[in-house]
Amino acid sequence: MIKVRLTNEILKYISDIDKNRYTVSSVKLSKAAANRLRKNSKKKSSFASTKIEGNPLTEKQADEVIDGDERKHYLKPEQEVRNYFLALNYLEEKALTCEKFSKELILAVQKYVVKGASKEKIGLRGPMPPGVLFAVYDSVSGKAEYIPPEYSDVPALLDELVDYVNTTDDHPLIVAAVVHYQLVTIHPFEDGNGRTARLLSGYIMDINGYAFNGIGSLEEYFAYDIDEYYDSIQMGLPQLYYSGRNNPPHPEIWFNYFLRMVLLYSGRVCELSEASKSEELEGSLSYLKGKEKELLLHLISLRKREFTPIEISKNLGVTNKTVINRLAALVKNGFVVPNMVNERIRTYGLSDFTKQNEKDIKELIG
Repeated sequence: MIKVRLTNEILKYISDIDKNRYTVSSVKLSKAAANRLRKNSKKKSSFASTKIEGNPLTEKQADEVIDGDERKHYLKPEQEVRNYFLALNYLEEKALTCEKFSKELILAVQKYVVKGASKEKIGLRGPMPPGVLFAVYDSVSGKAEYIPPEYSDVPALLDELVDYVNTTDDHPLIVAAVVHYQLVTIHPFEDGNGRTARLLSGYIMDINGYAFNGIGSLEEYFAYDIDEYYDSIQMGLPQLYYSGRNNPPHPEIWFNYFLRMVLLYSGRVCELSEASKSEELEGSLSYLKGKEKELLLHLISLRKREFTPIEISKNLGVTNKTVINRLAALVKNGFVVPNMVNERIRTYGLSDFTKQNEKDIKELIG
């Protein structure tokens, strides 16, 4: 089992990532904007993670495949991208209930990843035919690059990993890095090990408060320099698992790399969130006329949970009908919500979007 040594560099990375996490949590987006960003992020992750494994599709092709008809027959590279996207959706649902990390969860994710493959590639790998070595081979030279543990040792190694995740006091980002390394290194499956490792590492982050609102793609940063990714996780160790990869002497190589990628990714999420919020606010406000903006500012200044058109008309010295027409524009653009009683609007209130972005709305209108 890989063990962390908390160096000053590692602690600095965690501190900086936490700052970005706070920044992201303070940016409030509408449900529509958040959903749009999340779907786009899952598409990018699906493209990047399969690219690491040599998938030849372009990002545009990957997007088209994800949005395609699920009943259509897809070629293997296309199916790989769709599978990853489906696995992300699956884990997104599991994260809602914070399902515990388990061997069953690992197996379920791998089953999504290799959906459509032959039965022998689904689930834990078994014994090889006599004289055949199970190894990770270089696609060009054909030489064995890595020889994982014996298949008979895999169940116990996974149990050890599950026990660690569910009992450790290590920081969640460290746990995510350990899960990533151990699943790649144990190599429990014939196919889908890297993708499963990246998915479950992300899941650990998600259920421990490092989901960053589901925005952005950590996989993109691993895919940016694939050689650096592999070099960092292999740490220059011998080919054989039992010759050092089971307990690497310098694990900080991997931890520093992993946390550096998370820091870059989280910084990008800050940028995306801020830009999306500004774009959304400016776009929504651009649809309002001057008097409608004035009404919005007035409603914000009242700081009331509910208000009626008649009381607002008295405050502003305009007709009730004028207020209702202006409120209709605010409702249409998501700034105000009507409160219904027996299918009739009785009162109005500020939307959550408006409440969460009061300061910015005032600045933009002012």
